[in-house]
Amino acid sequence: MTDSNEMTINLVVLGKTQMGKSAAGNSLLGSSDFESRLSPSSVTTCCSLGRSSRILGLIRRNGCESALCVRVLDTPSYPHTALSKEQVRDAVRAALAHHFGEEGLHLALLVLRADLPLCPDESDDTVQLIQELLGPTWKDFTAVLLTHADKAEEAGYSEETYLHSASSTLLSLLSSVQHKCIFLDNHNSIIKEERNIVLTKLLNFIRKNNYQVLLKHSKE
Repeated sequence: MTDSNEMTINLVVLGKTQMGKSAAGNSLLGSSDFESRLSPSSVTTCCSLGRSSRILGLIRRNGCESALCVRVLDTPSYPHTALSKEQVRDAVRAALAHHFGEEGLHLALLVLRADLPLCPDESDDTVQLIQELLGPTWKDFTAVLLTHADKAEEAGYSEETYLHSASSTLLSLLSSVQHKCIFLDNHNSIIKEERNIVLTKLLNFIRKNNYQVLLKHSKE
């Protein structure tokens, strides 16, 4: 949080290679801060922080409109094609402490692809990373972000029918994080209205968590 006329939410995106983490970060920021492209190997090799411009029309506090600022930490994939799991984990932990150590982290976004089925054990590595980074209350501070939702829609799935048909692995994961789930198109730039819908859902998750944060005061 900042002054009474502006609220800042701090997010980190985590996931495997080619899940769309960087593209999702760009969509949330309304920018192209993070490099995002098709590649046979992991594109992101280091942590990077992006910050949105002031967003109006989403928050009212004490009867007055407040601006929203979104900060997103993009991270290397886990596992990575060139970095060891330990290198990725240590880099993300250091970046979280550096960027969010004073204000805290509101949500970790576990990025998965809506156009690919989630099989048993497939998300275990990333979930384990989140557990190591966030600690025993990680479920309260984690949401699932399903990218490439436009492809699922093209295949005839609404969000409701998609979840009704989802694998037991995905449903179990969603249940563990109190069904905090967001669908996101993977167009190069989503329109303002779509972005505002996604940000409103994130704000609702944060509000239901009583605006609690993790990792605060861990900056060295």
